[in-house]
Amino acid sequence: MPINVNDFVNRRADNRWDRTAVGDLLERMTWSKPDKTAIVGWDGAYASEKFERLTYAQANALANQFANGLIDRGLQRGDVVMLYCDNSVEAWLAKFGIAKAGLVCAPANTLMAPDVVDGLIELTDPKFLVVDADLWDRVATSFEGRGVRAGVSIPFGDVSVAGSETFEDFCAAQPTTEPDVVIHGDDIWEILFTSGTTAAPKGVMLSHNACYFAAYSFALSLTRGLRFESDLVQCSFLPLIYHIGDNLFSMSTILSGGTLVMGRKPDPAQICRAIDREKVTSLFTGSPAMTAAVDKTLTENREFDASSLTNITYGWAALPPTVLASLKRHCGNDLNVFAIFGQTEAIACHRFWPDEWSDLYARTAPNENYVGVPSPILASKVVDPAGGDIVDPADGPGEAVYRSPVVCSGYYRDEQATREAFADGWFHSGDSCAIGESGHRIMVDRYKDIVKTGGENVATIRVEAVLAQHPAVTRATVVGLPHERWGEAVTALVITEDGSQVSSGELLAYCRANLAGFESPKGLVFVESFPETVGGKVLKYKLRQEYADFYSS
Repeated sequence: MPINVNDFVNRRADNRWDRTAVGDLLERMTWSKPDKTAIVGWDGAYASEKFERLTYAQANALANQFANGLIDRGLQRGDVVMLYCDNSVEAWLAKFGIAKAGLVCAPANTLMAPDVVDGLIELTDPKFLVVDADLWDRVATSFEGRGVRAGVSIPFGDVSVAGSETFEDFCAAQPTTEPDVVIHGDDIWEILFTSGTTAAPKGVMLSHNACYFAAYSFALSLTRGLRFESDLVQCSFLPLIYHIGDNLFSMSTILSGGTLVMGRKPDPAQICRAIDREKVTSLFTGSPAMTAAVDKTLTENREFDASSLTNITYGWAALPPTVLASLKRHCGNDLNVFAIFGQTEAIACHRFWPDEWSDLYARTAPNENYVGVPSPILASKVVDPAGGDIVDPADGPGEAVYRSPVVCSGYYRDEQATREAFADGWFHSGDSCAIGESGHRIMVDRYKDIVKTGGENVATIRVEAVLAQHPAVTRATVVGLPHERWGEAVTALVITEDGSQVSSGELLAYCRANLAGFESPKGLVFVESFPETVGGKVLKYKLRQEYADFYSS
């Protein structure tokens, strides 16, 4: 192998001893704590009981076997392996095996409609597929119609996938040795698909380097309050297989030498059971709504001991102070909660700790969504439509733009979208932000979700925060709908508490008492549920389509 000791520039760190490679994460931990538990699958998050609880040595051996199986099937460096899987230990191991083999992992959101999945297959041209057996029927036509065979199936449900091997059998036939492949940190190892809240999903290209930086950056926050970083017990029942949360919460756990507790689907009661049984120290709740649901479960079920929790991470909206106060009664006053603000393409994130900025939090939450300051590896500013810097709160909101080693490498096979996203040398987030007190950022809204009504701009997040404080409201979302007089009319869609008799007139009056006239909804609809992304973001474009004739009918 060539050794370069003569040049200072244009070097390539792709040797086994100096490379940055996601697949090496597990292997490197076997040199320090091989017998430490790496992952625990909660009930339902594993197909075989053999994989319920694995040490670092066991997990690494299985990932190697999976990688060697892929290479044995003839897959070559840079080939795409698609996953159509929900959370499971097997799928988690498959991702590391794909990385170890120098391949590209493309996990698809299992909630996407079949026609959207068709587009993802066409975009990525996968050479191999890993699928949960119980999900195969809904996508079999999409994959088989494009000549993609299910090579490995994870046997959930009393079904099988013809022509595939189970994950366990696929691994058992292979050696546990590390695959001998060349990998460079700038290589793309994963394509994550955007949530499609405003348009068709795009393929976000993530390198080994970017994921390492994201994981290490988050490890610093997740291990706060612990005596040793390896004491971290990170829990997530939210999607990790096809979500950027894998970088933040799974890989950061490995880099800390901690333990990951993975659930199959979000369930507040099971989350609380996991906290109690596994002595979880860090919990990813995703949204304030899920955080509040966990708190409510702890309040109603005193048998759950949550005193081990030192950290809760959430995002997308401000956490009501009453929820934080209640959580501290369950977990202790040393509990740290913090909000994150980022996206699949740029997950370095702003971070806001209510305890660090307690006065600001007490005065503004939940009506204003303060998202804090950029993380140490994120350069971030707010710009106006012409690209000029916004530095004064009086200048109003603009677009948040980023520079960071965690920013993605682009959108796969979409040069135009990539050029637009990286205009002027910054990544353009599409999020509207304002400069708040002491330079803190305030998340205003997604640009495409801002309602333009009667010459005014209304941030839907602010209206939603006010509605959520009404005792009869479980969840609320706000969209702009076509209106002859206003152009767009602020419109609320509301899920109420079970048994509530609240009227639309009462809720509209409540909004008018707490919001400016132009911000207050012109109409309100009671609904049973919202179309959502895996992380709990409401797909507002679908609501705008469904209720487009609301004011004309």
